[in-house]
Amino acid sequence: MNQRTADTWPIGVGLPQLAGTTRDGRDVTAVGPEAWRPAFHEVAAAGFTEIDLFTSHIRISDLDAEGRAALLRTLDEYGLRISAVPLARRSIIDADPERAAANLQFALDVVRAAGELGVELVCLGLHQPLTQAQQEAHWFWLAQGEEDPDDPAVWAAAVEGFQKIGEEAARAGVEISLEMYEGTYLGTSESSVRLKTDIGLANVGLCPDIGNIVRLHRPVEDWRTMLEVMLPHTNYWQLKNYLRDHDPATGAYFSAPAPLESGFINYREAIGMALEAGFDGPMCVEHYGGDGLSVSATNRDYIRRILRAKLEAPAS
Repeated sequence: MNQRTADTWPIGVGLPQLAGTTRDGRDVTAVGPEAWRPAFHEVAAAGFTEIDLFTSHIRISDLDAEGRAALLRTLDEYGLRISAVPLARRSIIDADPERAAANLQFALDVVRAAGELGVELVCLGLHQPLTQAQQEAHWFWLAQGEEDPDDPAVWAAAVEGFQKIGEEAARAGVEISLEMYEGTYLGTSESSVRLKTDIGLANVGLCPDIGNIVRLHRPVEDWRTMLEVMLPHTNYWQLKNYLRDHDPATGAYFSAPAPLESGFINYREAIGMALEAGFDGPMCVEHYGGDGLSVSATNRDYIRRILRAKLEAPAS
């Protein structure tokens, strides 16, 4: 286990809202440092030293050796390092077989690129592209998304695909983390652990992004239960919070993004649970809506305060 401290624990910022094209329509990955610097500058100015580099912004697998060297130099200009590379909405069991095969190949390519860049972790999920209804909703999670079928053959395909990715990651010196997300085989704590167990690789763990679940406008699994089940298998953690309320008279639910310290999930307790379970992986702070970067910076500082209190607590 790494000997983490409150000050050295890697806490990266995840910015899935960053576009993959510039304002004038050019591909951010292909343009290079000119297109990368604005985001890196803002991230560094917000006090971050780690960034979780979403492939929806920069596709590291599309960079040649020169491009990867340029990426590392540009990050270094701002005192940044990549703590993880998350792949969002590229399910390896997509209902479209050609897209599923392409997503599997993309994941393999990203894993190899991550190893060459010295990135220690790649985060994958089974969530699919947003539906038209989700794109038109005020918050995308308020509309029904695609769901994984109750089909043993598709489950087996997910296991086989993640095994291929995990084996390639092991050769590259990279860990894989599987992100919790509703409607997928990673949509509940028990299903997530079962999938991880069926994959059966030491370098494949879980990302208990319980914020993805508590924001839903329906009954959901208790957040403490999700963590109790998943934390022993966790190697990476994306943290975000939401307000959540339920009116039993009408059956209506309400949710909205909130800073970690102000939302429904008690992250002081959650972080304590993680430490007790032996978690020592990188963390990633996210926030949807408004100035997500500034809220993420507030969340980072909050986590460090909690870590300091927990790790430096006198022995009982």
